[in-house]
Amino acid sequence: MTTSFKVDLRRGTVVTGKWKQGRYRVERLLGEGANGKVYLVQRDRSWFAMKLGMDALDLQSEINVLQSIAKQKQHGQDSYLFEVDDLYGPDGKEYPFYIMRYVLGAKMNEYLKQQGSEWFPLVGLNLLGKLTKLHQAGWVFGDLKVENVLVADYGHVELVDYGGVTAVGKGIRQFTEIYDRGYWNEGSRSADPSYDLFSFAVLCIQLHESKRLYQLTAELLPQNRSAIELMQIVETSEALKPIAGWLRKAFAGQFTDAGDASAAWRLLMHRRDTHRPAATPGWLKGLAVASAVLLGTSVYWLLRNVL
Repeated sequence: MTTSFKVDLRRGTVVTGKWKQGRYRVERLLGEGANGKVYLVQRDRSWFAMKLGMDALDLQSEINVLQSIAKQKQHGQDSYLFEVDDLYGPDGKEYPFYIMRYVLGAKMNEYLKQQGSEWFPLVGLNLLGKLTKLHQAGWVFGDLKVENVLVADYGHVELVDYGGVTAVGKGIRQFTEIYDRGYWNEGSRSADPSYDLFSFAVLCIQLHESKRLYQLTAELLPQNRSAIELMQIVETSEALKPIAGWLRKAFAGQFTDAGDASAAWRLLMHRRDTHRPAATPGWLKGLAVASAVLLGTSVYWLLRNVL
C-alpha cells in the first residue's frame, strides 16, 4: 500500500521538537513507507535518521517496540532510539517523529556483491541474531526484506523500518507479498517467530536466485503457490543446496524461534563436509573463514563499546 503522506521536508530545513526543543537539520530523504517518511538529519555534527509519521498512535507502536528492545540491550550496546517528539510541518499541522541512530551500511544484496558471497553465512547469522532479540522481547519483525536490512563493516547487521513490527499473536501490520507465508499458502498472517523465519528463507533465495524467484511468482496461479515450489529452486541451485535442509525446516515452521534457527545456522557454519562437490559455491568455501571472522567481530564490537 502506498502512502498519501504529503509532507516533504527539503534539504537544509531545520526542524525543532515541540516539547524537547531538539533542533535537526534535514539533509535528504532516506526512504518512504506506508505510515511516514525517514530523513537523514544532523544535530551537533552527528547524523541521525528521523522517522516522521502521519499518526501519533500508529507511530507510537514502533516507538514501543524500540523502547522494549532498548530495555533488553546488552551491556555496552547503544540504544537504537534517540528521541521522541512532535514538530510543525510546512503545512502548519503537527506531526509526530522519533530519532534513531543512523546506520551507515548497504543493503544485503549490495553488501554481498561488494564484499563477496563468502560473507553470506556470517551476515545471515547476524540477521538471525537481530530477529532473536525481537522474538525474545515478544515482537515479530513482519516486513523482513532486502530493503529493510542494512549491513555495515564486518557483517554487522541492523534492521531498519520498524513499521511492520507486530506483537506476537496479533495480525501482521505490514508485509511484502513475496516474503509473506500467506502469499505462498503456507500459514496465516498471525505474528509468530516462524513468520519471520519463513521470510528469512525467501530472502536467502532472493539473494542467490532472484531471477528464478520472480519468474516463479509471475508464472504460478495463486492457488498453486507453495513452499514446494520454492524448494524446487533451492534443490536445483548450487548456491542454495548446502542450506537446503535448513530452508526446508524454516518453510515448514519447524524452528521454535530465531534463537533455535540461529543455533542450527551456526552449526552449519562449523560443519566440515569432506565430500563437497567440485563446483562448491564461494560462500560455502568461506565457512571456516566466516567462523574466524565471527570471533574477531565479537571482539571488535566489544572493544568498540568499551573504549
